[in-house]
Amino acid sequence: MLGTSTIAILIAFVCYICIMIGVGIWSMKKTSSTEDYFLGGRGLSGWVAALSAQASDMSGWLLMGLPGSIYAFGTGKSWIAIGLFIGTVCNWIFISKRLRKYTIIAGNSMTLPEFFENRFHDKKKIILTISSIVIVIFFLVYTASALASGGKLFHTVFGIDYHVALAIGAVVILSYTFLGGFLAVCTTDFIQGMLMLVGLLVVPIFAYSFIENFQGQIASSGIAGSYDDYMSLFSNGGEPYRFVDILSQLAWGLGYCGMPHILVRFMAIKDEKELEKSRVIAIIWCFLSLLAACFIGVIGRAFFGSEVLKDSESVFINMIGSVFTDRLKIPFIGGLFICGILAAIMSTADSQLLVCASSVSKDIYKNIVKPDADDKKVLNISRITVLVVAVIAFIIAWNPESSIMDLVSDAWAGFGSAFGPLVITALFWKRTNLCGAVAGIISGGLTVIIWDYFPIINGQTIYAATGIYSLLVGFVVSMLFIVIVSLCTKAPDQSVIDEFNKV
Repeated sequence: MLGTSTIAILIAFVCYICIMIGVGIWSMKKTSSTEDYFLGGRGLSGWVAALSAQASDMSGWLLMGLPGSIYAFGTGKSWIAIGLFIGTVCNWIFISKRLRKYTIIAGNSMTLPEFFENRFHDKKKIILTISSIVIVIFFLVYTASALASGGKLFHTVFGIDYHVALAIGAVVILSYTFLGGFLAVCTTDFIQGMLMLVGLLVVPIFAYSFIENFQGQIASSGIAGSYDDYMSLFSNGGEPYRFVDILSQLAWGLGYCGMPHILVRFMAIKDEKELEKSRVIAIIWCFLSLLAACFIGVIGRAFFGSEVLKDSESVFINMIGSVFTDRLKIPFIGGLFICGILAAIMSTADSQLLVCASSVSKDIYKNIVKPDADDKKVLNISRITVLVVAVIAFIIAWNPESSIMDLVSDAWAGFGSAFGPLVITALFWKRTNLCGAVAGIISGGLTVIIWDYFPIINGQTIYAATGIYSLLVGFVVSMLFIVIVSLCTKAPDQSVIDEFNKV
């Protein structure tokens, strides 16, 4: 028998989910072509583009992974947030405008692999094929992290079995992504981005008001080291940070320029005026949300005190329940804030599913397998791909012990290393050629896989043995391969140079 509080939270969830599915149905009526399905007809407004890009970027990691990491180890884990903020600012200032303009000039490219193909005039479709395969591989892991977040959320809030919870989250996300494509994803992301920000700002303020002895409650909560160690940016779980640890966390910022689900928002913005507006909105949103997420981890440590949480990644969920259900007795409001966590999860998973669908249907099926396929056929393949990718990601996320932080870390490093250096050089270095581009994608992606998954140092992976984040190494390796191979092989044709000069 469900209690009154649980029923109130459930009502909030049902209302929220119905709105998201309703947006999907509305968007389906406006989606008649592949450009509508994948880019929303390049008609995004500044607000929608900004909040959609940031909401799809942060995922459940922002409200579960990051606060949980800081709750467990201290404010030293904030270096990741600092790196991400720097990366966000650089991405919007240096990449967004140039990428949007270049994708239009380069054959009105609708996906990142298609942009690479058109940018380097790859008539054999080598780079299109390789980059599409990379997207599918790493987005399977990334989507799995979002589904795992959803499973943990429903399990923590309603006490239902993790695997049942996992299925519920997957079905909801699939519903509106399958129906409405990019327009549905961006519209729901806008709503979800607003909900996430409100929850991040409001909940820790209420929680802090119930803390009687901030320093004392943190000190008595079983932290490693002293209170000063816990609050220091240069301490990690009571131990001094090594320089390489800080550098590895800052390196998360390098990943932004290689994230297909973020870059596609730049490509879809209506015009340059809206782009300027998006830039300001996105940077402010990112600063506030990352700062608030860090505060949640620290405030959560004081708020729960000696009542140490078994699952640190559920600190925000438990904080909402304790404040709004147990103390303030307004569970429906608490349910709306918990929907903010669901929003973070859904806003990333839907974007990842859509990018996977575009890679398989547009880049592989339409451009390689069956060039004469009509729009209707490509749309159908897209929707089938969404289903297949979701099922495989569901299987990857089946283990309830899956770490959201680890899954996101692996996928982020994979994309950042494979695509980040190439996006930069493709936009800003005209000497970059096809051979260098292919070498960069392969070397970057393989470096991450070898670094994170092969136990080649005394039975440990290189990451476990050194503590160096694979993105930092993979990014450098990929950049070196692009530059060296491009300089050692034939220069790009004049037609490629002419397009570059137009941008």
